[in-house]
Amino acid sequence: MSAGHYFDDDPDAPSAPTSVDVSLPDMHLTLTGDRGVFSADKLDAGTKLLLLEAPALDGAQSVLDIGCGWGPITCVAAMRAPAAEVWAIDVNARARALTEANAASVGAVDRVTVVEPEDVPAGTSFDRILSNPPIRVGKAALHELLLRWLPRLTPEGVAHLVVQKHLGSDSLARWLTDQGWPTERLASRAGYRILEVRRGTEGGAP
Repeated sequence: MSAGHYFDDDPDAPSAPTSVDVSLPDMHLTLTGDRGVFSADKLDAGTKLLLLEAPALDGAQSVLDIGCGWGPITCVAAMRAPAAEVWAIDVNARARALTEANAASVGAVDRVTVVEPEDVPAGTSFDRILSNPPIRVGKAALHELLLRWLPRLTPEGVAHLVVQKHLGSDSLARWLTDQGWPTERLASRAGYRILEVRRGTEGGAP
């Protein structure tokens, strides 16, 4: 029987929680992962690169983590930007429960909102988006996902996405630019790219 995918709404893999260390220069967190959620038992290399190389969240008031998984990006963002409201979205119910529990474990639950994508209020905007997007949902679904959330950026907002090179990071950057979202490679290491996405003068209007 298939154990399902981490982007399923309700993964059928039996639960097997495990402690996961998130070690960064400015903090060390011990969080909980689980089967049926992306990178269930370790901080994956792409997410770690994003957390190491994405610009500081100085002044951020609202941060969105698209596809939060068990919450490493959400929890680190909440610790680095204590004045910000951090939104975490995922279609995976187990992922949402883990992120909420992990936010509570680091004392940030009051500043973190974990919901299904459909439950983000229509008028909510974000000055930062941080995401290791679910590339394996397929190109069409990924494009739809990004074009759904990038317009939620504030006028001066910026998104940072980490994508594996061999899974199409460079072609995704070109496509985003063609859609009116100027995209540059911010960093590249170990087969991953961090893409910086901003609003364009012609495209990317709300």
